[in-house]
Amino acid sequence: MKKFFILGTIAASVLVFANCSNTKKAAATPVPKLSYEANMQTLIADNCAPCHIPAKGGNKRAYDNFANVKADIDEIIRRIELNPGERGFMPFRKTTKLSDSTIAVFKQWKADGLLEK
Repeated sequence: MKKFFILGTIAASVLVFANCSNTKKAAATPVPKLSYEANMQTLIADNCAPCHIPAKGGNKRAYDNFANVKADIDEIIRRIELNPGERGFMPFRKTTKLSDSTIAVFKQWKADGLLEK
């Protein structure tokens, strides 16, 4: 009888400790994808004006709409990665590059599939 009691206690302890582990994997929180309206529109208005924003007097290719930005994203990324003084550097009237984090937003939007909304 004593053997059954000890064996039962050990079995119960194993079950309890197996289910109380703190190493269980937490559910991964999905990272929201970037979109033109939520992330890019303001970024472009702040960094590409006035040249590419007609409402602010710009006369270059308009980047105040999703279609144009989506169509030119590869060229936009190429040009904002250039250094000041290099031919084609953007933003043209600035003397410094956009921050790495700002450039990363352009790249991430492209990687996320160029979503509009």
